[in-house]
Amino acid sequence: MRKGVVAIDETGTIKGVYEETDPAVSDVKIEFYDGVLIPGFVNAHCHIELSHMFGKTKKGTGLPRFLADVMKNRDAKEKDILAKIEAADEMMYNNGIQAVGDHVNTELSAKTKADSRIKYHTFVEVMAMTKEDIQVCVDKARDIEFYFDANHASITPHAPYSCSKELFKAFRKLVNEDNILSVHNQESDEENKLYRYKQGEFLDFYKEMGLNADSFKAQARNSIQSYLAHLPKNNPLILVHNTYMSLKDIDFIERLGRDVYFCVCPKANLYIEGKLPKILNFVPNHSRMVVGTDSLASNDTLDMLEELKVISAHFSQLDFLQILPWATINGAEVLGLADQLGSIEVGKTPGLVLLEGMNNLRLTERVTLKRIA
Repeated sequence: MRKGVVAIDETGTIKGVYEETDPAVSDVKIEFYDGVLIPGFVNAHCHIELSHMFGKTKKGTGLPRFLADVMKNRDAKEKDILAKIEAADEMMYNNGIQAVGDHVNTELSAKTKADSRIKYHTFVEVMAMTKEDIQVCVDKARDIEFYFDANHASITPHAPYSCSKELFKAFRKLVNEDNILSVHNQESDEENKLYRYKQGEFLDFYKEMGLNADSFKAQARNSIQSYLAHLPKNNPLILVHNTYMSLKDIDFIERLGRDVYFCVCPKANLYIEGKLPKILNFVPNHSRMVVGTDSLASNDTLDMLEELKVISAHFSQLDFLQILPWATINGAEVLGLADQLGSIEVGKTPGLVLLEGMNNLRLTERVTLKRIA
C-alpha cells in the first residue's frame, strides 16, 4: 500500500489501516516515514541458550565437526550463559524480531523469555540413540518443558542423526496434535550417507562423543524418506535447514500429505557447510517457507533482515514481496501466533519495522532497519 496509514495504540495494537486519502485520517496528526513499513519478523529457528558460544566454533568444518565442538565447549558459568541469553533477546528485539521458535536442552532461557517483549515458542529437544534411553530422555524433556509457557512449548525430536527409529515412533503416543514439531533435517550430506550406507563422518562423531550407534541400520535412502513416516501424521512439522534435500525428497513429503513447513537458515548454512539449500525447489508453495537465524554458535548476529539479504543475493529470481511472508506471517502461522502477529491487521500486535534505503523494493546491502513499535 503506497503511502498507507497505520493507526496503533500505546500497547502496539493495530487500530486501523487506511489509504492516505481515507476521510478517517484527514484530521489526524500523522508521522511520516521514508521507507517500507512491515510487521515485525518471526525467527522460526534459534538456539538462544547457545548465545555464549559466539566465536567459539570454527567456520566451514562441516556439521559433524561443528556438533562435536559445540558439545565439548558449551559448558560455562551459569551467570555468563544467562547474561548472553538476555543480550541475545535484546539483540533480536532491536533487530525487529517479534517472535521466535527457539530450541532448548535446558531451562536456562525461561526467565528471559517470560520477561521478554518477544513472543517465544520453545521446542525442547529429545535425543535418544537406543531404545533403552527413550523414556529417560523424554522424562527429562518434560521436566524442562514445565519451565516454559504451557501454551507455547512442545517437545520435539532433535535430528535424524541423534534419534532412533523407536524414538520417532514413540512421538505418536507422546504428543497431542497441537504439539508442534521442529526437526533439524539434512543439514549435512553426511546425514544422508549415514542413512543410505551407514558410512561417513557421523560414525567418527559417535565414536568421539562416546555414543552407541550399533543399533543403527542403513536404510538405502535419504534420511527424510527413512524417518518421516514414523512421526505422528497430524502434527505441524518444521523441517529446519534442508541444505541437502533433493527434489525426490520434496516429492516424497508432498505425497505423504503432511503439514510441513521448510525453514532455511542461510547464514548458518554458509557458516557450517559453506552451502545453501536449493531454495527454488521449495518455492512452488511459498506459504510453506519460513526463515531462521540459528544460534550465535553458527552466526555472527541474530538478524532476520541479514538472512533475507543472503537469500535475495543468491536467488535473484525471488523478489522482496515473495520472501517477506517467509520471515513474517508464515512463521507466525506455524508457531500458532498468527492471530497476534505476522501481518499488519486490525487487532494484532505485530510490531512495526521500517526498512530504509530500499529502491524499487530491492533488498540490497544498503537497506537498514529501524523498529517503530
